[in-house]
Amino acid sequence: MSHLHHQPPHACVRCLYSTWHPLGLVLDEEGVCSGCRVHEEKQTLDWERRWQRLAAIVDPYRSKNGLNYDCVVPVSGARDSFFIVHTVKKLGLNPLLVTYNKLYNTDLGIRNLARLRTVFDADILTFTANPDSVRKITRATLRRLGSIYWHCLAGQTVFPVQTAVRFQIPLIIWGAHQGLDQTGMFSHEHEVEMTRRYRKDHDLMGLEAEDLVSEFDHILPCDVLPWTYPSYDEIQRIGVRGIYLGNFIPWDTRRQHERMLATYNYESAPQTRTFDLYNDVDCFNYSDVHDHLKFLKHGYGKATDHAVRELRWGRLSREEAAQAAREWQSRPPQHLDTFLDWLGITRSSFQWITDQHRSPALWRRDDRWQWQQQTDLLDLPVAVSALKKHALPSSRDLAHTATVSKRPDHAEDRYICIGKGTPCR
Repeated sequence: MSHLHHQPPHACVRCLYSTWHPLGLVLDEEGVCSGCRVHEEKQTLDWERRWQRLAAIVDPYRSKNGLNYDCVVPVSGARDSFFIVHTVKKLGLNPLLVTYNKLYNTDLGIRNLARLRTVFDADILTFTANPDSVRKITRATLRRLGSIYWHCLAGQTVFPVQTAVRFQIPLIIWGAHQGLDQTGMFSHEHEVEMTRRYRKDHDLMGLEAEDLVSEFDHILPCDVLPWTYPSYDEIQRIGVRGIYLGNFIPWDTRRQHERMLATYNYESAPQTRTFDLYNDVDCFNYSDVHDHLKFLKHGYGKATDHAVRELRWGRLSREEAAQAAREWQSRPPQHLDTFLDWLGITRSSFQWITDQHRSPALWRRDDRWQWQQQTDLLDLPVAVSALKKHALPSSRDLAHTATVSKRPDHAEDRYICIGKGTPCR
């Protein structure tokens, strides 16, 4: 049982998160969580000054002779990739784009990535790991951590660093820092940068690549090389650092996507377990099987994360956000059979493994041996007076921009492990 579950959960009086959040959220004396308090900085900081600060930070990293790239920028066929590259170009930088092939790719995601690299006229480096090694690692992390996404999180966070070392490009530019934007682990003014420790503790759930080497799982040292972090000496020799744009821009992923969709004409799409049409549409599993496992382990899913975001920006009331989160995160995953076929295990095996990772603080068996949720984190008691005092105005705005598919005849029914995308010119 997680150390977070040693005490009863307490809900934030403003948003939907509780003190059982896996990133370690805390409440102040008024019952407002650290994430909501740090979000308030988005209304009060001098963002023009923050932008000037960003420009001053990146300026020394410009290639002096134009023979190297100015920075490394991790991208995908979703998330805020268009906005991140747009911002990097606005800073006048020449980026080397890098992307880790998750293998769980949708055709839409491949098309978006193809459009990204062409509309920005940027060089891109893609890494595809040996699928057999990926499967072995995924079986091991599913069994040990209840995670099918460890290899994706590990690859997305290490390939940019490996590239920075290999090409001697000291600066990596990321989007938003999850610990800051969701739970207020830091203030924007702390200007937190990437660290190997945060990656291991949170992104990788405490396991480095080397920890997966196992005779039981048939994982050899050569299998984990693609996910192995460069040594401290290599990092120091190049002077690699990773900064987050979210420290210098009032990060609002939904509004950013809507601006970029209008500007660059890429694609959005419905997802199976969240109302968001923009984030993670490049992956079959992130908001599907992976999110289902997150719900079993932590009692909430991506729909809660997205609803909290909309609530904090004043686009949903707390009641509306809770209703949206409850509706979406209770839906079953739609792509489980595709994943099981790819991994080579049966549904009963998957069920048995995932049951071992259900939090006993959240789930129990009933008299018919069926799982029942015994702690609903969306229904924790909160004083009505506190709710009224800290409620934000709501515009009741949940409308997302739905685009028309550029391949309406294509059935999204299999992983696109390797794909070129659709030419844009």
